Amino acid sequence: MPPPASGGRRYWNRADRAAGGLAADLVLYALSAAFAAVTAATSTLLPHRAWGAVAVFGYLAATVAVLGQLLARHRRPGSRLAGTAARGVLTTVVWTATALVPMIWQAVERAGGRLDRAQEEVLVIEHSGARLLDHGTPYLGRDAIAALPGGEQLLGYTPYQPGMAIFGLPRALAGSAWWTDARIWFAVATAAALGVAVSLLRRQVRTIAAGPSDPPRAAPSVPSGTANPGRSAAAATRAGLRDAAVVRAVQLATVLPVCALTLATGGDDLPVLALCLLALACAARDRYLGAGLAVGLAAALKLFAWPVALVLLVHAVIRNRRAGARLAIGAIGLPIAALVPAQLVDSAALVENVLRFPLGHGLVTSPAQSPFPGYLIAGSLPAGRVIAAALLVAVGLLIAVLLVRRPPRTAASAALFCGYGLLAAILLMPSTRFGYLLYPVAFLAWAPALRLAGTATEANSVPTPVAASTS
Repeated sequence: MPPPASGGRRYWNRADRAAGGLAADLVLYALSAAFAAVTAATSTLLPHRAWGAVAVFGYLAATVAVLGQLLARHRRPGSRLAGTAARGVLTTVVWTATALVPMIWQAVERAGGRLDRAQEEVLVIEHSGARLLDHGTPYLGRDAIAALPGGEQLLGYTPYQPGMAIFGLPRALAGSAWWTDARIWFAVATAAALGVAVSLLRRQVRTIAAGPSDPPRAAPSVPSGTANPGRSAAAATRAGLRDAAVVRAVQLATVLPVCALTLATGGDDLPVLALCLLALACAARDRYLGAGLAVGLAAALKLFAWPVALVLLVHAVIRNRRAGARLAIGAIGLPIAALVPAQLVDSAALVENVLRFPLGHGLVTSPAQSPFPGYLIAGSLPAGRVIAAALLVAVGLLIAVLLVRRPPRTAASAALFCGYGLLAAILLMPSTRFGYLLYPVAFLAWAPALRLAGTATEANSVPTPVAASTS
């Protein structure tokens, strides 16, 4: 059985599991429908309004479906219509209705000539793919950006890691069509990574408790005709809790409006998030080579994945040196491999786009200006940017100290480090977006699923100290 919850987690578990999870589902879908309706009516961003006009019907249908599930559960508590599997199927349907359908619709209209059916980041990434194909680097230099008309200079910047340009290659190679829209390939990558992550978390692991220096071992087979009802009941209970936690985690990484809206209108953050979640799932299953490759791919796309790679590297090293080395192959090697060609072709352009522009030293300023504390401090206090930057550095140092003094020994604790750390960074950054909150929300929601899925391998094994490891 998983360890007993305490404090705030106990209250969250009680709310999360009320009516078999359906009560929280009802709240999620009903509030999401309200958010979509308000977005459709009031948003000043036309792609957002278009998303809301379609997504509201998906969320309303989901709300009605959950009411039906609650009725079925009331009439027959063991009904499969109200079970975890049915909730998972509904989550997939809702994601399709509220993210994929609006995204494809906007991509089709954009291919037909509508210019208000994609956010600017989609155009930026597609242009970077064309530049990568033509010049070997996705970045324009400072002089080239300065030569653009004033209204186009912002689109000349590509504040992503070089790997993000890959999503712009279909349009560069095949021209303007709905299926070459970068968002389509964001969705493909997101669905693939999340699908593998869920499969890993739900896979049964047969292990028994190991000694301090022994690796987990396969459980001995039970002779035919021998019953062990206590162990079977405990395993079934743990599996049920794990599957319910996975459904909730997937909901908060897909159908939550900040995620569905982001994928349908822009989408570049979703494959980064999904790859990070996959890396954490691999770590929970002691697959550190896979974890390194997943988080390394994410880090080759966007800087947001670099803190996740660092936390996972600390976690893997604490487990043992071999795990740390296996994870480092991808987590460090892939981002470096992505940066080297751009550095060789035009190092100044790389610095201008990846460092100077995000830090506010470009020719134009970033439009990422959500009213979080860092932005408010930077804009309203004397030397506000310096103060906000100092606070951000202080929080980073605090997290670094915690990583050293209380390193994450499980994938679940690594997810908590990532969630709370990125939440603090997003709140304190002078230039940030409301949509970035999808990262900490998803990481914090992923932690319970990792804790339950990793019980068999992590809770029953004691990490060997690095100095004493012989692996």
